[in-house]
Amino acid sequence: MSPYEKLEAIYNKHRRKYKVSRDYKKMCCMWSTFNPPDFIEGTAPFQDIEKAFGITIQDEDAFEMYDMNLEDALKLIEKIQKRSKN
Repeated sequence: MSPYEKLEAIYNKHRRKYKVSRDYKKMCCMWSTFNPPDFIEGTAPFQDIEKAFGITIQDEDAFEMYDMNLEDALKLIEKIQKRSKN
């Protein structure tokens, strides 16, 4: 499974919980867009991403990633992976 497919599987798992008129491939669709959470770090979608990619997502990265599409989020995940290795 490619890294994109891994992220997409997590995305699909969590976005099914919320009604969205279409599939935007936006990370924010993994949470309620009508009643967004006050805190997104440490939520189930991010916990799944952290486990799948062996990373820890800090607050500032979580907020940035929330507004990204899957491709851009994957780039940020790869940056986080590189940072954690240094």
